Amino acid sequence: MIKGLAHVCFRVKDLSVSEDFYAHKLGLKRAFDFRKPSGEIFGIYFYAGARNFIELFAGGPPTPAGPSSFQHFCLEVDAFHDFVGTLRERGVEVTGTKLGDDGAWQGWITDPDGNRIELHCYTPESRQLPFLPR
Repeated sequence: MIKGLAHVCFRVKDLSVSEDFYAHKLGLKRAFDFRKPSGEIFGIYFYAGARNFIELFAGGPPTPAGPSSFQHFCLEVDAFHDFVGTLRERGVEVTGTKLGDDGAWQGWITDPDGNRIELHCYTPESRQLPFLPR
């Protein structure tokens, strides 16, 4: 039985630039690092709330052999407009902020490697609410 999405994983061009984005701009907590026997960090695990994580590995994104079906991943946020304001103060470009057809607030950002990230905030009218734990 599937309990949920555990993590998403990306290969990144520059681990320190991505660390700055996910930790300092988005405000995610660094959970732990992956280290080589020499002690060099080659991966970082970030806590994204509940039972969710984002995993980053150094090495740059591989060139896909064919078209990718990846479109974006989505982070649930609270106090949507406040969070968007904070991101903008930190130099993150947030686009497309609107109340979506599903009744939730949404906006879009891009990480340093060009991965699209949706910001998502449920409202009392959100169509997802019947499926969420109370």
